[in-house]
Amino acid sequence: MARIHGRDGRLYVGLASSTADAEAVVNLTSWDISFAADRVDVTALGDTSKQYVQGLKDAQGNFNGWYDTASAQLYTPANDGDARRAYWYPDATVGTAGPYWFGTAFFDFSVSVGVADAVNVSGSWAAASDISRVG
Repeated sequence: MARIHGRDGRLYVGLASSTADAEAVVNLTSWDISFAADRVDVTALGDTSKQYVQGLKDAQGNFNGWYDTASAQLYTPANDGDARRAYWYPDATVGTAGPYWFGTAFFDFSVSVGVADAVNVSGSWAAASDISRVG
């Protein structure tokens, strides 16, 4: 697979409970995933440039979309604070073959209402386990 369009991306989350099967979060318009690691400055006197050592890895991200009155969307996972199974697909049309990322995460959820806007949702997530790539 080469370059792809984001229109077929999906975020799947265990919405009902921490043991629920993951299902597509409805009406999302975007999501992102970021991988980083702690870096500690270990520069010593006499070094000719800064020196670092790498610590623990991290994964977190955000999501945005339109509010849907027929779905709790990510309100329940954000409200009960339990880690949820999650799958981030850049292109869900390829199915379980990948590429995609999976793991468990904690979610936050926000609703934004404006007089000249559609009601939208947004939020963030942070890893509760390793987030692994398949494919």
